[in-house]
Amino acid sequence: MTPWVLRLIVANVIVFFIELTAPALVSGLAFVPTLILFRPWTLITYMFLHAGMTHILFNMLGLYFFGPRVEERLGSQRFFVLYMLSGISGGLLSFLLAPRAAIVGASGAVFGVMLAFAYFWPRDRIYIWGVLPVEARVLVVITTVLALYSGLRGSAGGVADFAHLGGYAGAFLYVKWLERHSGTKRFRRRTLPAAADTRLANWRKVDPRSVHEVNRDEVNRILDKISRSGVGSLTTQERTFLSSFVPPDDRVS
Repeated sequence: MTPWVLRLIVANVIVFFIELTAPALVSGLAFVPTLILFRPWTLITYMFLHAGMTHILFNMLGLYFFGPRVEERLGSQRFFVLYMLSGISGGLLSFLLAPRAAIVGASGAVFGVMLAFAYFWPRDRIYIWGVLPVEARVLVVITTVLALYSGLRGSAGGVADFAHLGGYAGAFLYVKWLERHSGTKRFRRRTLPAAADTRLANWRKVDPRSVHEVNRDEVNRILDKISRSGVGSLTTQERTFLSSFVPPDDRVS
């Protein structure tokens, strides 16, 4: 688990248990769009509140599965900004389109992380309920359509559909901003550790079985590519990604 993914999961879990012991705190931390001028802090605090065990479980599972790879791709600082901006943009879209509905939950932020995952790895397959394979880009399209349909019909079931869509929008704009203002080549180069090429000399030591299942397919694909065409055939992004899985004891200094 990457640093900010772990911290965010721990923070959400701690706040959830505080909710259970002091439920009165929820009313002061939940985001009520009509009260945004009087309680501006709730645009951030609402992301760490959840309406029940199932709510926090699914949000944290989403962060756990999509977050590490995105954080490795962007770097920890940019990942944290992505997460927070997605949650804030989710709240703002709810303010514009559903001003009377109070919202809690990390869904907007997690949806932003999922959007970034689909942006960088659009063809990677996500297994819904561990059975149904869906490409990441298709999953984003499906959830967008469903959220729009549900939101325009009044968000039955108490789901904050516009917060989800706002999370998507905020994440997309942030990633595009990074590429535009950093420059595509420079943006990719900044994610490449200085010693990455040296570390890749030991690429044969990478054990896919020890890699988290979210990243395992990508590691296997890159290793197959090296076997076919050599290390020189890897892109900057692939070098960055694979170098992080070289066992520490086998890295060349």
